Amino acid sequence: MKIGILAPPWAAVPPPSYGGIEAVISELAVGLTAAGHEVMLFATGDSTAPVPLVRATASATWDRVGHGEVELPHVMQGYEALAGCDIIHDHTLLGPAWALASGYDRVITTCHGPFDDELTAIYRRYAKLMPVVAISHAQARRAPAVTIDGVIHHGLDPAAYPVGDGDGDFLLFLGRLTPDKGVRQAVLAAQSAGRRLIVAAKGREKGEKVYYREQIEPLLDDSVEFIGEIGGEDKLRLLGAASALLNPIQWPEPFGLVMIEAMACGTPVIACPRGAAPEIVDEGVTGFLCRDDAELISAIDNVDHVSREACREAVTERFSTARMVSDHLAL
Repeated sequence: MKIGILAPPWAAVPPPSYGGIEAVISELAVGLTAAGHEVMLFATGDSTAPVPLVRATASATWDRVGHGEVELPHVMQGYEALAGCDIIHDHTLLGPAWALASGYDRVITTCHGPFDDELTAIYRRYAKLMPVVAISHAQARRAPAVTIDGVIHHGLDPAAYPVGDGDGDFLLFLGRLTPDKGVRQAVLAAQSAGRRLIVAAKGREKGEKVYYREQIEPLLDDSVEFIGEIGGEDKLRLLGAASALLNPIQWPEPFGLVMIEAMACGTPVIACPRGAAPEIVDEGVTGFLCRDDAELISAIDNVDHVSREACREAVTERFSTARMVSDHLAL
């Protein structure tokens, strides 16, 4: 098949640092190519995925995430560029609406966001006219009114994630500086457990900066090191050296790519049983799912008993790019 992939205009594919959706799109594009298909990617001009790339916006527009006047021209150009493909896999929000309005009939779309009231209303209508993919069962359960044609977990290439020894004697928080990611809970739990914590978090948006200044910075002491946003080899090094990924999410996250990234490096995950976390973390095997502060502290105290080999095996068996690609091709 000739498969077109339409990425959002907010970050490069793959992203240089933060950007879970773009990381997954890159894995999918490379994996489909390896499976023998012709792939054409429509993404920002600073994208570097090793597949044929149709460049749209010159560079990522992260500072304008969610702006329709940015996304709509992007998807209009995208559908024009990918019109000759056998199928278009749309990862944007506005793209399916443009496809339906313009008569494109070989489109499948993945919803990467939470099925809140607004997205449920949108995807309920999309699903009447095109296949919709969810990225976890937890995400799909939140929208019984939306017809979901497949639940496909994210995947990654285990070979790109070196297994670490966890010998850095620190816990790691990796994510965004927002309340729903649980960075404040991570700091407080690590301090209560008497463990060192490294916080590697994106904080370039105005709301993230305010949250850091008001809620995180006052908590910092010698036991907490804030290093900001990271990616590439620096991220892999920290993931492999960490005793555990501390990921006490405070919202029903549709997936949570950082959890399988940590597990691929052999690092256990300490999370909360919200969203897709129970589909990713096996209690006591690849980490712990904690319902309150006391359980978070207990998990930190016991995480050294979790097998790093089991963490890696879980990704190889259940969360690989090959499995993700196979699921998409079957659908």
